[in-house]
Amino acid sequence: MGRGRAKAKQTKVARELKYSVPTTDFDALQRELSGKSSNDDSREDEDRYEDPYDDGYDDYRR
Repeated sequence: MGRGRAKAKQTKVARELKYSVPTTDFDALQRELSGKSSNDDSREDEDRYEDPYDDGYDDYRR
């Protein structure tokens, strides 16, 4: 028992997702699809995933 409230919540959320009309920024979509951006964040993205503890040497050398 006790599934009624959870199922009602899931139904409500599903209905909101199904019938909602999201706003779309077509200018941003066009920039993303064309590969052009107003500011070049490519280097910043590389730095974000760079390992701060990597000293540049392979630990697996023998």
